[in-house]
Amino acid sequence: MQKMAELLGLRDESGEGTSGAPALSGSCLADNRLNLDVYPDGCCRFLQLFKEQRGEVVQVEFLRLSSNDCLLDTTLGSLPHLKQLKSLVLKGGHAMDEFGCYQHGSLTSLPPAFGNLRCLTHLDLSFNRLSTLPSCIICLPSLRVLLVSHNSLVTLPEDFGCLSKLTFFSAMKNQLKFLPQSIGELSMLQNLDLSENVLELLPEEVGNLHSCTELDLSGNRLLAIPDTLANLKSLRRLHLHSNLLVTVPASLASLPNLSRLDLQNNCLRAIPAEIQSLPFVHIRGNPLGETEPFLLAGNCKASAAVVIHSCISSGSFTVSSDGCIVVLACGIRFYFPPGAASHPMWICFRSLAPDPQRVKLRHHDVLLSRVLELQPHGVQFQQEVQIWMPYISPQTPHQHEVVVRTFSGQSWSDLRTRVKQKTKSKRCVAHCRVLHFSWFLVVSRLVQNECKVPAEGTLLFSSVDPNIKVIFPPGVTREPRSVKLQVLPVSAEEIEEITASAGCRASPLLYLSQDSTVDFLKPVRIQLPLPPGITGLNLDRSKLHILHGDLEGQTWNDITSEVVLEFTHLYAVFEVTHFSWYWLWYTTKTYIGGIAKKVYERLRLYQVNFIALQRKKDPEQVLLQCVPKHKVDPVLKKLQDRYRGPEPSDMVEMFEGEQFFAAFERGISIDMDRPDCVDGRLSFIFYSHLKNMKEIYVTSPVDRKGQAVKGQVSFYRGAVPDSIPEDASRRRKGPDSLWLATLPIKLPQLKPRWDENPSPLYGFSFPPLNLGNAETGYLTQANLLSIARRVGSDWQSIGLNLGLTYQQIERIGYNNREDLNKQILDMLFSWAQQNSEDPDCVNKLIAAMKESGRQDIADEVEAIIELGQQKYSESIRRVGLAQESGTEDSATATM
Repeated sequence: MQKMAELLGLRDESGEGTSGAPALSGSCLADNRLNLDVYPDGCCRFLQLFKEQRGEVVQVEFLRLSSNDCLLDTTLGSLPHLKQLKSLVLKGGHAMDEFGCYQHGSLTSLPPAFGNLRCLTHLDLSFNRLSTLPSCIICLPSLRVLLVSHNSLVTLPEDFGCLSKLTFFSAMKNQLKFLPQSIGELSMLQNLDLSENVLELLPEEVGNLHSCTELDLSGNRLLAIPDTLANLKSLRRLHLHSNLLVTVPASLASLPNLSRLDLQNNCLRAIPAEIQSLPFVHIRGNPLGETEPFLLAGNCKASAAVVIHSCISSGSFTVSSDGCIVVLACGIRFYFPPGAASHPMWICFRSLAPDPQRVKLRHHDVLLSRVLELQPHGVQFQQEVQIWMPYISPQTPHQHEVVVRTFSGQSWSDLRTRVKQKTKSKRCVAHCRVLHFSWFLVVSRLVQNECKVPAEGTLLFSSVDPNIKVIFPPGVTREPRSVKLQVLPVSAEEIEEITASAGCRASPLLYLSQDSTVDFLKPVRIQLPLPPGITGLNLDRSKLHILHGDLEGQTWNDITSEVVLEFTHLYAVFEVTHFSWYWLWYTTKTYIGGIAKKVYERLRLYQVNFIALQRKKDPEQVLLQCVPKHKVDPVLKKLQDRYRGPEPSDMVEMFEGEQFFAAFERGISIDMDRPDCVDGRLSFIFYSHLKNMKEIYVTSPVDRKGQAVKGQVSFYRGAVPDSIPEDASRRRKGPDSLWLATLPIKLPQLKPRWDENPSPLYGFSFPPLNLGNAETGYLTQANLLSIARRVGSDWQSIGLNLGLTYQQIERIGYNNREDLNKQILDMLFSWAQQNSEDPDCVNKLIAAMKESGRQDIADEVEAIIELGQQKYSESIRRVGLAQESGTEDSATATM
């Protein structure tokens, strides 16, 4: 095993790699357990081990690999040799696309030899590209758990019922249209998840699943369900929401153990009285479920059904030809008028983090929302669908306006948007109408004035500064074309601060664009106000310059000699034939293109502070935040009751959409398995009006032995932006290493008895726990915390062996999907609270650790228990209660 540890680059007790190789947390081979699921090169490492240590590798019982790995196909041929394998995970989703969505793995089939894995009881093939279930799976006689969610399965094999020992089956998020009749032969099946497929009917044989306790059929296209479901006497939870059901059998009310029946978001117009009387039935989102009209706008008809969706980040709902109103928990609302959908339509939605690589913000745009994705992409409606998207009102000057922007798959375009601000709140709502679905977000842009230029000419002026005019003479174009105008006022103070010259002045910045690539047939006349403080009386023409900028604002050319300039007392007038940026400068500088570029780039930067604060109740919980300059004081005032820490960092300039990192140094570390952790540094993306905030748990990687630990968190820039200014580029020490700020952190001295003074852990707050009893030894809250720190990515396996259901494990993973620490603590403390009265719970915990291959943690628990027993014996002896037992022992020895 030592050789394998060296190949994997494992840490020893000192925290260093055993062979000088980079230390890799989570990748380990302990006893007979191999775990390689989180590394992009996991297959490479497995193949290396298989080649050099084959005799030991074939004894492995647990194996997890990423199906996003490029060497997966090569690895598949070696896996059937692992005859002792009990659990196999070939799961995708370890890589993300441009929008931050998890990418499916490359797995499309399995070799027939997989059927020889006679010991395999757990198989997870989620997030792959399976269109059919590999036939070798039917040959696995011991299989108890099968997960094939997030694939492309259209059907299941007819002999699927051969998996007679199956207790859990999840095929969520596939394309299943029907089920085989043999599914009724799965007599031991307890949990069946077929949600988010395209099922239209169920076979009668589903009623033979007598052991089934939870059945999830939500998010399908079911028009009816068979009466045989009333035979499922063990059923506790039945999920039928988001289907097309028009009726349900009254016999469901007779199920003796049923505790939840979800019928929300269907087409039910009548529900049997027996079912309506059930206290646990949920029927909202049906035509009969709403007694009052729920209106979003004056033109929404009261007859439309209301669908209230509780999921914030993702979900789905159905839309019929009758129309409906949909309200998401995140505040987004839709109105589908009657006739918008010609037939029942399944709509999926997701809320995505804005990826600056895909979300191309234009000059001086400010991002106000996350990205809303609506599928199917490109679906056409018969009538316009209305969308209301909430956002935080930006603290921008009056020259900005709010619009909804949509992505066609190739480019972003702005929609006609109406804005309504809620009373007594900064929350606002942007309203638009669309005939198709794609991606949507809310941005604040420079106020845009536009007009249609006909052949006879027209006039366009700015609503921000009416003194700026564009005059199109007759004959300027043959075909009508659209022209847009935007203006950015620039104060004299800003110019002076950036240029460090009191003699520089500039007019408002003018941007002109059109929907044609052809220049105008006649010159277009532009009127710009003279720079501040300059009039026709004191004008020195030798100091006045007209600058023309390219679309990206990277180059500024002095075109003063190329145009005919006319002056009035207040304005400068000139003529051009093509559009982009125009700027009027007044300065003694001979070359001002570089100055203009510097000023322009500074206008697109944001001054921010970094903050690292520690919770007062639990200083190991650290809040990291990147705060715009104008928000520093109110943010600190808001947080001062709960947090303490150093002063904010020095002011730093950030770009809209730029990536930066936070790294902990000098003995303080963070969990390397976090999905937002890159090369040991926490990843951020800067958007000026989003909270660039992470709240994480930090600790020392070595035993502190009760001592305090001092360290720091340092902030660095990420990859170099494409359009970074030259002066900023020169200051960088390398492509990844520009230091931005460093703030101190001090972890307090460990208290000897945390169980006497419980505090929030990882964001959770639990009551004091004493598992077991004093005589046999018990575990406290502090003991559980110590155990949790060592669990790592094995928490799901441990949870299952502790008796938690797969549904509970998936729910814990989903609720804490961005933080492994919270997943571990939620699992461990949930189990502890449920079993605190069980006198044998400690032995069960030890057994679960051993079954999960974590003998190290089992040994730690046993050591804690042994110490507790010694303390108990000593306390008994001190109070004199051990005398009698000692006499009995002597008598026994004499006999």
